[in-house]
Amino acid sequence: MRAGWREVVPGEALRGLHGAESAVVLTPDHCSEVSLVVRGADAAVTAAGVFADIAQGSGSDRPWFLSRQEPGARRRARRRSGALENRHDSRTDTRREAVMKDLKLTGTRPDHGRSVVEIAGVRVGEGLVVIAGPCSVENEEQTVRTAVAVKEAGAAMLRGGAFKPRTSPYAFQGLGLKGLKILEKARRETGLPIVTEVIDTRDVSWVGEYADVLQIGARNMQNFSLLREAGKSGRAVLLKRGMHSTLEEWLNCAEYILAEGNGQVLLCERGIRTFETYTRNTLDLSMIPAVHATSHLPILIDPSHGTGVLGMVEPMSLAAVAAGADGLEIEVHIDPQRAMSDKEQQLDPPAFARLMDRLRRLRAFMDGLDGDEGAGGKA
Repeated sequence: MRAGWREVVPGEALRGLHGAESAVVLTPDHCSEVSLVVRGADAAVTAAGVFADIAQGSGSDRPWFLSRQEPGARRRARRRSGALENRHDSRTDTRREAVMKDLKLTGTRPDHGRSVVEIAGVRVGEGLVVIAGPCSVENEEQTVRTAVAVKEAGAAMLRGGAFKPRTSPYAFQGLGLKGLKILEKARRETGLPIVTEVIDTRDVSWVGEYADVLQIGARNMQNFSLLREAGKSGRAVLLKRGMHSTLEEWLNCAEYILAEGNGQVLLCERGIRTFETYTRNTLDLSMIPAVHATSHLPILIDPSHGTGVLGMVEPMSLAAVAAGADGLEIEVHIDPQRAMSDKEQQLDPPAFARLMDRLRRLRAFMDGLDGDEGAGGKA
């Protein structure tokens, strides 16, 4: 029988329950895993806040799974990844194996757990994290006022573009270094970690001096030199899916970052290019369960660029949460009609506050569904 999750006391031996002789240990660095074989000697747990579960298996080689996630979060992650026995599907396995065949670091973990990326105290991968802010940093007043507004509404991080790769070379390209300094002031005023885009390998190191998260946009998803430099930066990296890219291509790009020793990677679906012209892009929410099935990395959704339609940002945000997204990246402007870029898709603060209230209520409902499942579905 399964022993069930329980907290492990520091110094407690791994061996002894059901004759366990092997273990999978979750290490604190970047939530990566290493195998540990216990043969005739005890292996001790040295840190507090670790939970243990005896894995399914037979014989005397059942592994321990150790995690720094609380048990409920682990159960939700396993449910989302399709790891429960009654959701096993060989056809899904075939698709997953095809995508994961060359992934050494980005693919799913042996225990089906999901990585949690901690950014200045914000834990992405546990609960719902919302990143919000203007498309572009235009001036100090606009940025700081927007930052204060999104924090009051419940956002956990501030987004804002100091460098803007635009379709036209004559469109507003961002304020550059001046914009980064404005973002730094907004962080001092609000305490919100900063997410901003980097578009050139030469800029990675000094943009990283201002940003908590380096964003690599859709147009640069396969800029392999930029991926490697971002991986070496030591900063968390938010990698957006290219508008013409497959899941396999996207995950392999994340592999470039992880291969540089940087496990702080967030994936972000921002819509793909299809023949539909009503929306700016087609927001592919099927990527949420697809990523959960093939990777341990958190996945966020950008409904602003994913639709380009103001009235669709809220319903697609709610749909993303219902599908299991780990977070959202939403454009908010203190005065959208005066925005210098993407004015058609940016929420104003009151609309964002209403959306956050609905997101909280939906998330609570979804957690209730998880609780019902853990209780055997009994009302």
